Amino acid sequence: MQQLQKKVQLSMGLVRHRRLRPAANAFQYGVYTLLLPLRTLADSPLGSALISRNRFNLLSFYDRDHGDGQTPLLSWIDQLLKAEGIPDADGEIWLQAFPRVLGYVFNPVSFWFCHRQTGELRAILCEVRNTFGEKHHYLLDTGDSLPWGVPLTAKKVFHVSPFCAIEGGYQFRFMRSSQTVGEQQLERLVARIDHHDAQGPLLLTSISGTLQALTNGALAYAFFRYPLLSFGVIVRIHWQAAKLFFKRVPFFKKPAPPSREISR
Repeated sequence: MQQLQKKVQLSMGLVRHRRLRPAANAFQYGVYTLLLPLRTLADSPLGSALISRNRFNLLSFYDRDHGDGQTPLLSWIDQLLKAEGIPDADGEIWLQAFPRVLGYVFNPVSFWFCHRQTGELRAILCEVRNTFGEKHHYLLDTGDSLPWGVPLTAKKVFHVSPFCAIEGGYQFRFMRSSQTVGEQQLERLVARIDHHDAQGPLLLTSISGTLQALTNGALAYAFFRYPLLSFGVIVRIHWQAAKLFFKRVPFFKKPAPPSREISR
C-alpha cells in the first residue's frame, strides 16, 4: 500500500459470504476495519480521542489480540518472516483488523500486508481464528513481489466452521484501486477468499472497504452506524450456523488443531 499515507486508516465496507452447496446460503453486512502501519506507529497513539492502543476506550486496538499475544507485534512478524525465508519484507507492515468495540472483539481473519522498503508488496499473512479460541496463520509468498490481484493459494488445514471439512484449499485475491471524488483520491481494498474442495467452489467470501483518515468524526460515524460491530460478528456467525443446521448441511466435529500455527 505504498500510496497510503503512513497513518492509521479506517476502512468502511462490506463482508460478503455465499455458500454454494449442498444448500445455498448467502449474506452480507456492513463493517469497518482498521489499517495500522506498524513500523510508523511503533508505540505512538492512534490519532483520535475515540480510540486507544492497549487500553479501554469506545474503540481500541490491543497488541495482544494478534501475533502470539505476547511478543511485540513488529518483532513477532519480523521474526516469523525471516524464519520462513523472507528477509526482505523490511518496509511498512500494514495490519488490517477489526477494532475492539467497548472492549470486545472477534476477528475471524486479519491481514498483515508486508512490504519491501521500496514499497512493493512482498508477502501477506492471513491470521485466522475460530470460535473455539484457536488461531492459524497462512503465509502467502511467491518468492518475489506480490502484484495486486494475482491469485494466491493455500491448502486448508485449520478448522473454522463445523459445516466444512478440512479438505481442499483457499484461493485468495487482494485488489486495490483508486478513484477521485471531488478533490479527494479514495483508495478501495478488496480481499477475496474462496474455498474449493474436490467438487469445485464451495464458499465465496470477501471483505471490501473504502479507506479514509482516522478522525474523530469518521470514528463516531462508524461507531453509531454499526454500534454492535464486534458483538454482531459473533452473533451472525452463530445465526448462520443455525440456518445451516436447519438446512441439514452435514456437520463435522472439530479435530485437533494443526501442530504448527503457520502454513504456506
